[in-house]
This record gives sequence, C-alpha cells and structure tokens, in this order.
Amino acid sequence: MSLHVEPTGQACGAVVTGVDLTTGVSADLAATLRQHWLRHHVLVLPDQPLDDDGLEAFTMAFGGFGDDPFIAPIPGRRHVIAVQRRADETSPIFAEAWHSDWSFQARPPAGTCLLSKVIPPMGGDTRFADQHKALAELPEDLRAKIEGKMAIHSAKRAYAPEGSYGEADRPARSMDIRPSREAEKTQTHPLIQPHPETGEPALYGCLGYIIGIEGMDDAEAYPLLMELYHWQGQERFQYRHTWRENMLVVWDNRSVLHAATGGYDGHDRLLHRTTIAAA
Repeated sequence: MSLHVEPTGQACGAVVTGVDLTTGVSADLAATLRQHWLRHHVLVLPDQPLDDDGLEAFTMAFGGFGDDPFIAPIPGRRHVIAVQRRADETSPIFAEAWHSDWSFQARPPAGTCLLSKVIPPMGGDTRFADQHKALAELPEDLRAKIEGKMAIHSAKRAYAPEGSYGEADRPARSMDIRPSREAEKTQTHPLIQPHPETGEPALYGCLGYIIGIEGMDDAEAYPLLMELYHWQGQERFQYRHTWRENMLVVWDNRSVLHAATGGYDGHDRLLHRTTIAAA
C-alpha cells in the first residue's frame, strides 16, 4: 500500500488512505503524517480497527499523552477516555459547543485522537472550524479589539460541581465525568497566537473555556467574546465530519475548534479518545 492524502474540499481536513496502523507506527510514518496534519489540521484515517493498545501506540508516536482532567479513563487504562452515549440517554449532548480541548491548562494538548467504536446510523457528526482562516478573514475593527489581549481560560462553567457537567448532571450521563473544584482555576493564553510548529497565527480558544479578558471588566469582555464566538464557528471555516466505525480522526487543537452534534437519539454511540501532549 502507498499512503494517499485527499483534502476534504471543505475549509480544512484531509482523508488518509493506504496505511495500516494496526501493524504499528514507525517514526518515519509518524513524521509524514504529522506534516500532513500540520497542513490540513484534521486527518481522517478510515478502516483502522485499532484496539486500545493500538490507539495508545499511535498517540505515543505522535508525541505522547496529554493530561486529561475531569473525565475518568476506561478501566485498565490511564489515558483512554470513552466518549459515550447510551441509546436511552436524555442528558444534553456532550461537547456540543465550540471549544479547543483543555485550553484552560498551562500546556494544553497539541491534538486529540478519536477512534470510533459504535456509530449510529444517522447523526453524531463532528464539526471542525479552522482558526487560521477565521483569523485571516477577521474584520479589521474586531481584530484591533483583541490584538495583544490575553484571554482568561477556566473549566469552571463545565466541570465545577455546579457546572454543566457537574454533580446534578452525573446521574443521567453514561460518561464518567468527575467534576471538581480544581475546575475553578484559571490560565491565560493570547487570543491570537502563532502555531508553535508552523508559526502561522490563529485565534485560540473561544467563549466557554474563555471566561474573560485580562484588563477588561465582564461588561466589556463578554459581548466581545460572544461576537468573536459567532465569527469563529461560521460555516465557511468548517469541515463537517461524518463517522463510520473504525475511523481514527486526529485534530490539531492549536489550529481548529471542534463541536459535537446530536441527531441519533435511540442509538448507542461510543468512541475512544486520547489527547496528544503539547509539542
């Protein structure tokens, strides 16, 4: 087999075929895939029936494991999380709002790997929004408002005990989420920052994990963050991914936002996830 990379034809993303990850990931293959990943920001690798050992081996080859707080790993693993929803579950869709994974950390993960296990016959697409394009087309007046500004990130709205995935949410949800007061901690990152590997600037993070802007009061910062949020997720910046079983999707959290979608009530859905450590 020979590796083939086909762009999705949407704002970002490419489909990689001609590679069998079940046989392992050599250093040369990892380096080649990483170059395509940096270019396209989202890689889709279909027909990869990996077990958890294989998913972990791929993650290690791509840079090692990120630190995943607030969601317990599956039994017997330290780094694999089940993104799961039962057929009879009625809780809100997990991760339905735009975000970059764990942007509230001092060193957020460079990327995320998501491997499909059980896929419903309809719905459950994942949307990705290219934040290099979003910045490049940002209106000058809006860019002037955020240039040089530091965003305040926190997980408290999601994972604090009173958050959307807090104690009241746990009994109705199949995912093993562990809310904590640790979620109330804050971390700052620039709203505009260069990609650490390519140098290409992008918008980083969005309202949700961003709870404020340094040097602004909430009355000034919130409308600005809301305006930016609506800009960042526009359809023209998006790749919308439709899942099949045994698909591995790897995305660059420094380049794209992502968001889950629903539309599969009455069907089970299960994917296994790892994060890739900061480069």
